[in-house]
Amino acid sequence: MTAPTWMLEKTLTDNGLHSVLERARAVGFLGPGPLSVHAEHAAQYAERIPATAATVLDIGSGGGLPGLPIALSRPELQVTLLDAAQRRTAFLLWATTELELEDRVTVLTGRAEHFGQAEETRRRFDVVVSRGFGPPAATLECAAGLVRTGGHILVSEPPEGRRWPVDELALVGLRVVVNDGPIAVFEANQDLVETYPRSAKAMKRQPLFEL
Repeated sequence: MTAPTWMLEKTLTDNGLHSVLERARAVGFLGPGPLSVHAEHAAQYAERIPATAATVLDIGSGGGLPGLPIALSRPELQVTLLDAAQRRTAFLLWATTELELEDRVTVLTGRAEHFGQAEETRRRFDVVVSRGFGPPAATLECAAGLVRTGGHILVSEPPEGRRWPVDELALVGLRVVVNDGPIAVFEANQDLVETYPRSAKAMKRQPLFEL
């Protein structure tokens, strides 16, 4: 099951997502631009999540994009929203209640690299998505600790795409599957060494790669 762009745009007016995103913008959790553009971008995440997936984790969820539209348009998925800031996760808890998604959406507060090392969440998710989480190297290193072997990572990238470094991605067990912008898709095709993901300080001091 996939969610075409028109379906995501329709959810903006049909189920309260529009007002939720407006509030996210009002409190500084969502950037400028028409809400329909944000919905279209979220639709491209939803479209690229494999039909076999059951669990999705949105890291750095902030104002709930793309996690909330994914949950609305893909009702078969269990979605987890993760953010390090308690103020943002308080908003996300309100949003899941407002959209009546409490049965399928979980909100977690904490740092992605910590959850990537925690036994209960390490390598547990079928798909990890990210929209503006941080530098590409840190985003993929953190996501690699959370996605199961055989699962996929979806990250936002520039319209022209990027030349991802094959050898460095292999260090965290990833390979590029789709790289045609604006959503890159990676597969976790190998086991992950226990030292990854590293601390935020270590990732900043010595990034996995530079783009």
